[in-house]
Amino acid sequence: MRIFFVVNAHSANGETGRRWAEIHAQGMRCLGEINCAFTEHPMDAVRLTRWALRGGYNCIVAVGGDGTLSEVVNGFFDENGPVAPDACLAVLPRGTGCDFRKTLGWTLKLNEAFERIRLAKTVLVDVGLLECVDREGKPHSRYFMNECSFGISGDIVKRANETTKALGGKASFMLASFRAFTRYADREVEICMDGGTAERWPVTALTVANGAYFGGGMKVAPDANIMDGLFNVTIWSGYGLSDFVWKNRSIYSGAHTRFDKTHQYTCKELTARSKQEVLIDCDGEQPGRLPCSIRMLPQAIRLCV
Repeated sequence: MRIFFVVNAHSANGETGRRWAEIHAQGMRCLGEINCAFTEHPMDAVRLTRWALRGGYNCIVAVGGDGTLSEVVNGFFDENGPVAPDACLAVLPRGTGCDFRKTLGWTLKLNEAFERIRLAKTVLVDVGLLECVDREGKPHSRYFMNECSFGISGDIVKRANETTKALGGKASFMLASFRAFTRYADREVEICMDGGTAERWPVTALTVANGAYFGGGMKVAPDANIMDGLFNVTIWSGYGLSDFVWKNRSIYSGAHTRFDKTHQYTCKELTARSKQEVLIDCDGEQPGRLPCSIRMLPQAIRLCV
């Protein structure tokens, strides 16, 4: 394989950049020569990934957190579809949350990540496509590997990304969640799944999950499978600050799915709209707001596992 590393030096609160010489040396011992480039601004990993794929590299390694991974995934596609259909994606998890790797049972150990790349065992995994309205009201689309959600989750991600994550992924999201719940009220959202009858829901949050975890370790969709061609949809209604305080542990264990105010479904496509402002979270970023359409692309990327 021709391997190219797309590196977010700011990931893990800057530790990736500070330790890059050590990480690079360890990678060379396992893989030989390593070609890489550092992201310079938000969404730069999209550009670097497309450049590498068009230049003949057939394995792109996302070095960073879930946001970096999401950008690299978007780089695998352009306006014409897949840039290099036979290329594979690998992950060297280096973020504050790194929720995607939890679905696959990966640790943060560098030697394990480099060994996955060296062995080059791959599987075809599903990818989601979000189409929504951006912050300026313009049409926006984004691919995602892990999850897309809206409601209070969009507000939480916006708050978390505006503050330091020096406390780590879980603590940062806990603090942002607490602040969001003190001001949030359910939004009235019209939801349609797989072309069925549209229904109105009071939504605290709705998650369209490909992976099982998000939000710094929350096990939102315990049954999610990145290879089954289906989204796992979780809808929370009527959740408030007291629920967040007293039921918080259940969201991290996956036990929240048993609560009366939690509803679960599976689908391949979901559309949503609301007369109120409803912010969207997509793989830990806040790209826009409703209305939106979220569509499953089965077996869209080859992943090193």
